[in-house]
Amino acid sequence: MSELRPVTRLTPEGEPSFGEPRFGLCCIFSEQPIKFRNTTVKAVKAMNRDLALEKLSGLCLHNADALQKSLHFCAENGIGCFRINSQILPVKTHSECGYDISELPDGNEIIRRFQACGEFAGTNDIRLSFHPDQFVVLNSPRPDVVDRSLSELEYQAEVAEWVGADVLNIHGGGAYGNKSEALGRFAECLNRLTDRARTRLTVENDDTTYTPADLLPLCRAEGIPLVYDVHHHRCLQDGLTVEVATEEAVATWNREPMFHLSSPMDGWNGPKPERHHDFIDVNDFPECWRQKRLTVEIEARAKELAVLKLIRQLSDDSSHADGVIL
Repeated sequence: MSELRPVTRLTPEGEPSFGEPRFGLCCIFSEQPIKFRNTTVKAVKAMNRDLALEKLSGLCLHNADALQKSLHFCAENGIGCFRINSQILPVKTHSECGYDISELPDGNEIIRRFQACGEFAGTNDIRLSFHPDQFVVLNSPRPDVVDRSLSELEYQAEVAEWVGADVLNIHGGGAYGNKSEALGRFAECLNRLTDRARTRLTVENDDTTYTPADLLPLCRAEGIPLVYDVHHHRCLQDGLTVEVATEEAVATWNREPMFHLSSPMDGWNGPKPERHHDFIDVNDFPECWRQKRLTVEIEARAKELAVLKLIRQLSDDSSHADGVIL
């Protein structure tokens, strides 16, 4: 059984801390000069294999160093979680350009640097997570899509193991005309995951297909934590209030729950309320989350600016109004 690093928050005195959310920054920065690098399949295919592996090795080293800088920023600014982007090892699972880490000239050093990131995160109580891209669909009726999805999950689980990340979060996928059958395929695919991927896997409600009420039976039956996205729930409602959905989601976790928060670009009455705003409207922060031990990843276009602004606003009770209620 693959064991996850404990998610433990400590006070400045070294005692366990309970009762307040920590906030997460997602993948990249708005203003900080910290950049992750990527490449394209076209660029890699234009090189011979040895040159391509050398190029990819350098990108992976750079990204490990950028992750270390990202974590230092989080530690210095009271940000308790960081989501690692899916391209941290560029084109890792591509059918023609993909590679095993052992093929890279700096493979061992790449692993060592990522492990150092994990050590820093653990020492500074920064939780790490992954959110694989939308093409990861475990319940697809197409075997090739499922195979690619499993390959992507296993790659990200490998890096998650290096750094001590405990969350590998995906959406439920498509309905394909029958939600029950589609979720059945999702459950069947779980048996094809390695232990390190399966123990980290979480599922999130989305804004078009699967609500919390749709996913909770799957989560309970298979022991998969629900990452509750309150913005998605407000866009695609199911009869559960935010308060009830929160409690039901919390109950699916055997460690600190992780939730998502964002605000609509043009307001709740705008033409596309599912679009993310640059910042978080503090009124969108559910009141029932205020005193819970949660990780709340902030999905806002202004990235670190949005996270830091929300932290400041929530620290000032006078600036906080009641949360939106379904």
